[in-house]
Amino acid sequence: MAKILLIEDEPAIVMGVKDNLEYEGHEVLTAEDGERGLALVRERQPDLVLLDIMLPGGNNGFALCKTLRGEGFAGGIIMLTARREEVDKVRGLNLGADDYVTKPFSVVELLARVSAVLRRGGRTVEPLARYRFGAVELDFLNYQATKGGEPLALTPREFKILKLFVENRGRVISRNELLDKIWGYTIFPTTRTVDNHIVRIRKQIEANPSTPQYIVSVRGVGYKFTG
Repeated sequence: MAKILLIEDEPAIVMGVKDNLEYEGHEVLTAEDGERGLALVRERQPDLVLLDIMLPGGNNGFALCKTLRGEGFAGGIIMLTARREEVDKVRGLNLGADDYVTKPFSVVELLARVSAVLRRGGRTVEPLARYRFGAVELDFLNYQATKGGEPLALTPREFKILKLFVENRGRVISRNELLDKIWGYTIFPTTRTVDNHIVRIRKQIEANPSTPQYIVSVRGVGYKFTG
């Protein structure tokens, strides 16, 4: 069955929806705010997100939906809300949601909508064009990068490394995987080649390259991007 993330701050709804989805055989993850929800999407890559619009903090459902689609999340998104206005439904769908369920809703209706979205499968997502973290902004289409508005001198291969990290943020990428996907084993580079490139990238994107914040070493394995 599917891995489903429920981002909702009402405990009664969380309990009821979680119990029913698990009864149907799904794995259910939960988050009570947008920040935690975004982190779970990046870490666990769910098949479907059930997303409440009125979330605590600054990251409401509309903003989170836009962020997820902008980062290339291809799973289903069903928005949950007490707001009945048609303009809100249209806004959610335009931001990339697959469906919209208005509270109060019946569990039977929700389960039916979940099944329908899961049957459609993943959507076609535009290739990652731009990404921003901290003071760094990356333009993968034009191979341009800035930090605090100042241009960075990244090579095309360094852009490819950063794009791989961004697309797999939160996941540890081994040196061998980097060699395979960036260089290709036919070129016969060494793992030391990877380390040298990471050092050069850190010097440009990190505030303090000796204690990196964004490209973190995982001892004996490789690296993890946390931006």
